Amino acid sequence: MQTYQFTLDVNQRPETLERILRVIRHRGFYVLTMNMTSQGEQANIDFTVKSDRALALLTNQLSKVYDVLAIHQVRA
Repeated sequence: MQTYQFTLDVNQRPETLERILRVIRHRGFYVLTMNMTSQGEQANIDFTVKSDRALALLTNQLSKVYDVLAIHQVRA
């Protein structure tokens, strides 16, 4: 399994984190670490995930989540 790190810039709403975690699970990725910091109405979420699948399969789906503003890949 490969480990990936990325950061999401999101609108901070009650359902945003649930939607993101559901997409991660449905795409076959496992969350190893997660760190969220708030900045007013927006938040940054740092993820470390692992999977046999390519990270692009996950990031393409995360970009479709309504409150995701940007995705920054840190390390593949």
